[in-house]
Amino acid sequence: MTSDSPEQEPTIIWEGAGPSGPDGLTVGRTAALVGVSVKTLHHWDAIGLVRPSGRTWAGYRVYSADDVARIHRVLVYKELGFPLAQIGRLLDDPDADARDHLRRQRSQLVERISRLEKMVGAVDRMLEASRTGMRLTPEQQVEIFGDDWRPAWVDEAEDRWGDTAQWSQYAERAARMTPEDWKEVAAATDALNVDLGAALRAGVAAGSDEANALAERHRALLSRYFDCTHSMHACIGRMFVDDPRYAEYFDTVAPDLTRWLHDVIFANARTHGVDPESATWE
Repeated sequence: MTSDSPEQEPTIIWEGAGPSGPDGLTVGRTAALVGVSVKTLHHWDAIGLVRPSGRTWAGYRVYSADDVARIHRVLVYKELGFPLAQIGRLLDDPDADARDHLRRQRSQLVERISRLEKMVGAVDRMLEASRTGMRLTPEQQVEIFGDDWRPAWVDEAEDRWGDTAQWSQYAERAARMTPEDWKEVAAATDALNVDLGAALRAGVAAGSDEANALAERHRALLSRYFDCTHSMHACIGRMFVDDPRYAEYFDTVAPDLTRWLHDVIFANARTHGVDPESATWE
């Protein structure tokens, strides 16, 4: 009876070779060498992904240097996220030789290393921002949190309101926000946009209780960054129709949503005693 246990291994001699013939490694020693379990190697053998090339005179399966090299290629592809079935097809591609595989894997590893280095740098800047109390720049936020950020809007907002108390509030609060906080805000924004579009399509009228509730949700979302009064909210509502880029954003949710949201914000401001036409940033 034979065993692949690393505790019980015979002298490793390939079948058909004498004591001075080519050496091989049993399953246990191969597993220890490449850093996987014996069970994993048995599984890869069973599915034909990596099969040991021979056996010892005592019947132990042994892996050659080429077998071990194939295991390492499997591990690289696995680290890159490839499923085992695809790895097998890549390794057995008749149009690719070992050097082709190595070049392909090296290119993919370099790309992944580059992405990871950028992520590490971004996290380092985030830690520094948290330590010093500084907010992340828009570019850093895009790098960490994805392309949904609109850095140009943030820059323009700073140009317009950078000397206000509200901008100081935004800078302080943004610096304290964690990735989970940003994801929560993004999810709340998406949910509100969906509800705004549905209300418009349903014919909800500006000034109605339902429309006013949506306006308050919008104002509350802005208040995550600074204390947004109804007068400030009306100023922002004016921006929505004065700058066509806002229409490019809101009207992708529902046609004419920008104009409707402007009207909803204005009507809600009137409900709270603010004349939206003459509202100021206060």
